[in-house]
Amino acid sequence: MNNPLFYAKILLFGEYGIIEDSQGLTLPYSYYKGSLKFSDLDSDFILKSNSSLKKYTEYLETLELPSEFLLDVERLKNDIDKGLYFDSNIPQGYGVGSSGALVAAVFSKYAIKKFEPETISKDELKELKKIFGLLESYFHGKSSGIDPLICFMNLPILIENKESVDKVNIPAEEVGKGAIFLIDSGMVGETGPMVQIFFEKMKTEGFRKTLKEEFIHYNNACIHAFLKKEMNPFFRNLKSLSIWAYEHFKPMIPESLYKAWKKGLDTNAYYLKLCGSGGGGYILGFTKDYEKADEMLSGFQKEVIYRF
Repeated sequence: MNNPLFYAKILLFGEYGIIEDSQGLTLPYSYYKGSLKFSDLDSDFILKSNSSLKKYTEYLETLELPSEFLLDVERLKNDIDKGLYFDSNIPQGYGVGSSGALVAAVFSKYAIKKFEPETISKDELKELKKIFGLLESYFHGKSSGIDPLICFMNLPILIENKESVDKVNIPAEEVGKGAIFLIDSGMVGETGPMVQIFFEKMKTEGFRKTLKEEFIHYNNACIHAFLKKEMNPFFRNLKSLSIWAYEHFKPMIPESLYKAWKKGLDTNAYYLKLCGSGGGGYILGFTKDYEKADEMLSGFQKEVIYRF
């Protein structure tokens, strides 16, 4: 394909925890996608994207990348002059990897050495994550490299710890009553300020203790149960995780969803959690009975991403 597609990503588990060495689980999400294309620069969107790529290239020129991961920046600059832009429907500020998909697309097209996702080793994944962290830092100040890695691989990825990631198989979808779904908070979230709030909280010993002893415990237990398809322990730990977030991540929960979050906990009809850094964008929902949850959350725009 001349214009390979790069899908959005969803961090199912691990928001904030991965900063402190928790596990994470992330999946590609094909509803949103982007692709590098050429055009006559005949619309505001295309002009803006082309101009953003130009600025991004100036940043890339300042990077000193290892020889194995070098980019052909000159070819990229020439292509930008010919009208290159990133054609994407991935919403920005929604926690689904808009900058990650762009970085993955640029790396895929302009990396001098070509990497095939199917044959990448675990060691190469680790190195690629570091490189993608450098490439994406332009957009967020500091990046773990996870988002572009997911978008590039287009496979579910298990974040084992800060250093190590691996490809993972998630249970096949089934046509059941249960679902994982996205709720649109109706507002854009900004990663920077939310992460700043988190680091402020980390300065207090009590918060650090509860994050390590409770949040990370529930988070990792959810991942293990989900991958083994053990739904009872999954939902038990998920409820604990949702309660913890309601108590400790309140600034990151969009105000429009406070009541709905609490309603899910009170009725056990569904449980909500952050999708990425929060503050806006999407929130993740989990339920054993989607029809019931859908009814209780009427008025919110929802998208089902996984059925069981």
